[in-house]
Amino acid sequence: MRAVTWQGRHDVRVETVPDPIIKEPTDAVVRITTTGLCGSDLHLYEVLTPFMTPGDILGHEPMGIVEETGPEVTHISPGDRVVVPFQIACGHCWMCRSGLPTQCETTQVVEHGTGAELFGFTKLYGAVAGGQAEYLRVPQAQYGPIKVPEGVQDDRYVYLSDVLPTAWQAVEYAEIPRGGTLAVLGLGPIGIMACRVAKVRGMADRVIGVDLVPERLRRARADGVEVHDLDDFSRQEDLVEAILSTTSGRGPDAVIDAVGAEAHGSPLGRTAQRVTGFLPRDWAAKLTEKAGVDRLAALRLAIALVRRGGTISLSGVYGGMADPLPLMTMFDKQIQLRMGQANVRRWADDIFPLLTDDDPLGVDGFATHRMPMEEAPRAYEMFQHKEDGAIKVLMRP
Repeated sequence: MRAVTWQGRHDVRVETVPDPIIKEPTDAVVRITTTGLCGSDLHLYEVLTPFMTPGDILGHEPMGIVEETGPEVTHISPGDRVVVPFQIACGHCWMCRSGLPTQCETTQVVEHGTGAELFGFTKLYGAVAGGQAEYLRVPQAQYGPIKVPEGVQDDRYVYLSDVLPTAWQAVEYAEIPRGGTLAVLGLGPIGIMACRVAKVRGMADRVIGVDLVPERLRRARADGVEVHDLDDFSRQEDLVEAILSTTSGRGPDAVIDAVGAEAHGSPLGRTAQRVTGFLPRDWAAKLTEKAGVDRLAALRLAIALVRRGGTISLSGVYGGMADPLPLMTMFDKQIQLRMGQANVRRWADDIFPLLTDDDPLGVDGFATHRMPMEEAPRAYEMFQHKEDGAIKVLMRP
């Protein structure tokens, strides 16, 4: 089959690789019809390269048609149309039954002290072959895949793999008081969908968005979000003051950081991340595991913005082991901080009723680009550099 493979920093290639097969009685094989390109994929493209191996198959936002199932998979059958959540979880361990499939005790990567295995990610999360491919082996298929109806385009459901539950959890974790104000930092796919979720669910009277990409700002403004362009402010303090002045001087009740480790405005963190890209992979991995740092501009902005006693919800991915945080300020402001990978199956049943013909979340027109999978190298480059208005890219094998 053909698949998108990681070959090095800024180097992805579409290559012919062996077809996946059933290995365990809980496996399924899915023929992919649509697969997304995610901001987390860009971490592998540049920042997390020490934990990748040339030939790794990328992608964790797939959907398609079931081709084959193992004998212990009974809720789906060949021919069914399914979305595959990005994490691999069993559904029956204590963590899964507690609503935390990202911490699944059956698939935790104990060797590295991390949570559940993820499709198309680094060895820290199992190095499981991903869904930017013609076919995907799905472990723990007795629980993971979500069956979806026939008759509508893939765009309606593909975001159940990651974007929708990640945005939904970000809003849930934000604990916005009824009638409160939410600020969202980063208006990429997760950020803009979090804005939509908060508004559709009536969880915030006001939603404020911050970004610096014109296309993202325009899209958010069209959704009724009050937007602030980072480029309009020479200092972070000026942006903070501008938002505080519209919130009775207190700040938003909740802030969602939908940016994460690759924020603009963190030159030292960027330099530290880039240095590891030029070291031998084993050296770089050891250095990152002990002394890795993130670009913390977005998180520091969230801490400065949120009102005292408010909540910061992190959906942007962070991976640093030595990140310096202003704990004195966080303690003094009595900030609640919630974070983590989205627990897809926990939220899927809540989201499903909104994927109707009325399309209140705007999923049908959410993608800005649809490309053949063979053009993946160009898609990654375009998405990394935010060219041609690229906000969300879907690929088809």
